[in-house]
Amino acid sequence: MERNKLISKKKPAYPVTDALLKYLTRHGRTIKIPIYYDDLLRFQGSVSVFDKNGKDTLWVSVYYSEFETEEINQSLKKVYSILHSDGSDTIFPYLNIDSIDFCTFGNSKPFRIKVRNILNDNYLYLYIKKADASRIYGLELEDLLSPNHINFLVRKNTLIEEHISGIPGDDFIENHLDNCSHRDKMEIAKEFVKFNERCFVRLLGDMRSYNYVMVLTHDFDRIQYRIRAIDFDQQSYEGNSKVYKPQFLKENSKLVTMTMELLQQASIDQYINEERSLLAKRATSMKKRLKGLMVCMKKDSIAPPEKVKQLKMDLFDLTGDIKFKKAQNMGEVLQSALDFVVRNYKSENPYILK
Repeated sequence: MERNKLISKKKPAYPVTDALLKYLTRHGRTIKIPIYYDDLLRFQGSVSVFDKNGKDTLWVSVYYSEFETEEINQSLKKVYSILHSDGSDTIFPYLNIDSIDFCTFGNSKPFRIKVRNILNDNYLYLYIKKADASRIYGLELEDLLSPNHINFLVRKNTLIEEHISGIPGDDFIENHLDNCSHRDKMEIAKEFVKFNERCFVRLLGDMRSYNYVMVLTHDFDRIQYRIRAIDFDQQSYEGNSKVYKPQFLKENSKLVTMTMELLQQASIDQYINEERSLLAKRATSMKKRLKGLMVCMKKDSIAPPEKVKQLKMDLFDLTGDIKFKKAQNMGEVLQSALDFVVRNYKSENPYILK
């Protein structure tokens, strides 16, 4: 299916409401920062960044005037300390800002900052982006409802995110998947089913292969595979329900084909039920915080009315749940989806002591 039939070519950035800002402040997501996204836009020039094969990455390495470089570097060290440490400047002498890259592709147009420890040459990345309510809802829902924790901070129009490590999905599919053992491919197929279901239930869209990473963990007798979303721009925005299932995006067709060849339908159904049950348990355990987030989202407008109408009717046709039909905005559509999963998949385990 063609991508442009599923995903809008351009999604607008939605402002952060006062209610969402209060929620973020209550849960330690807002900070005082010494530099804003707009400050980084004042670069003097740029150089294209190519990968090891000479292919244009669509990132450019930017540079600033001599007058501004030192101030910007000190401010970025402070941002690193706030995100990863206690916010003090005691670690500044051991840090170096190796590069500041700017991405001209996509909606968020992020800056990628490479911070290196000069004592041991270890480094990591952080991202500074223009704050968008959709993305913030997506990040917070990922932290609450997925097996992964997300570290991010917000200040006015600026969003700071930690880097999510892993092999980019498109790179993994193209260069690594064929070399995996049969056992590993079975694990990957299982994880793809679960990832597909996680995205669908919490309405995270546009999980094309370059919007997630494959995380490999070496266990004592095998490699465990986990797919992690890295782009949350399309949280509850599109109207077509297929956008929220990675299986319908052509960039994932190789994974879909492999999964259908390796797993029987009974196994696929089992993994779908397992993931829905886990989502229901996470939603229940984070009930108070999730309720606070959903209150903000249900008062917010993060999608056009025609997309809300299309999605709620798609989900009503799929589930028969009248709550979808009554939903007035994307927050209410997502609330209906979470309620549906909790109601139908949160089973009481008689062996758990209470």
